[in-house]
Amino acid sequence: MTDRDPKNLIRIARESGQDAQAVPLDLGVRVRELRKARDWTLEQAARQAGLARSTLSKIENGQMSPTYDALKKLATGLEISVPQLFTPPRPGQVNGRMSVTRTGQGTPQATVTYEHELLADTLTKKQMLPYRARVRAREMSEFDGWVRHDGEEFLYVLTGVIRLYTEFYEPVEMRRGDSAYYDASMGHNVVSVSQEDANILWVTSLV
Repeated sequence: MTDRDPKNLIRIARESGQDAQAVPLDLGVRVRELRKARDWTLEQAARQAGLARSTLSKIENGQMSPTYDALKKLATGLEISVPQLFTPPRPGQVNGRMSVTRTGQGTPQATVTYEHELLADTLTKKQMLPYRARVRAREMSEFDGWVRHDGEEFLYVLTGVIRLYTEFYEPVEMRRGDSAYYDASMGHNVVSVSQEDANILWVTSLV
């Protein structure tokens, strides 16, 4: 396994329905289900929502009716909208989650050949793993064989010039704005061929 193998990043990124019209919703049960779906303790969820642990506990146990301000804090902390607190999603329905990563505020994962910056790292149970990478490698000899893993991968060149090596195709030189989508189980590596380190966006499917 090479130090760029997305299996390492995927391992870091992975954490671990009923019809809303069927029965009246119990808000306390709904909040507890949302919290447990994220594998959060009461303390973690309360901190995320900016509420006291005792307040959240009382809400979950039906011992108090939260104010609208408390509902907004809960929704923000759980990364959903206020209406979604009262409407469980149907199977397959979009959950409406969102994560914003400001420039330079991703989670760093430096290696010998690349400097990764994980994006949307606070969002759990993602279907994709997006990350920026600064390409340090200049030669294929810097890699310990091919990188390969399950799923598919999308690559987009942000700055500089790279050469994409793949197991079954001739090397492809790519510049800013160029992109590639490929089967990630096919061996692949990327090196920078510009004077400066190239920067790319990678999006890897989590399968």
